[in-house]
Amino acid sequence: MKDILSVSESELEIMQVLWKSDMPLSIRSVQERLSGVDWKYNTVGTLLLRLEAKGAVSSKKNGRTIEYKPELDEEVYKSVRTRSLVEKLYNGSVKELAVSLFKSDTMTKEDIDEIKKMFDL
Repeated sequence: MKDILSVSESELEIMQVLWKSDMPLSIRSVQERLSGVDWKYNTVGTLLLRLEAKGAVSSKKNGRTIEYKPELDEEVYKSVRTRSLVEKLYNGSVKELAVSLFKSDTMTKEDIDEIKKMFDL
């Protein structure tokens, strides 16, 4: 993987489709599984080629169709991106990130209760 932080928002949407699949997907299959976006076939193909150049996906010819599968592990990607976020926005402090999340309007009481159970708080 050259630089997993360089995966763009659009490329990430493609990666999420591939991560959810238990088998390699063609460009058309990826296009059909993208929810909430209406990208043309060529756009999806271009994004997959960019991801392949970055080492995030690999391709294999299956008959007349090229199929793509992720090479970038989803959990590794999330971990690296989270560390980067903490470094850039919270001066490396996970505690500051947690405080920010708890103070935000996005966390429900159920979220907080679930976190407490996870950490046995």
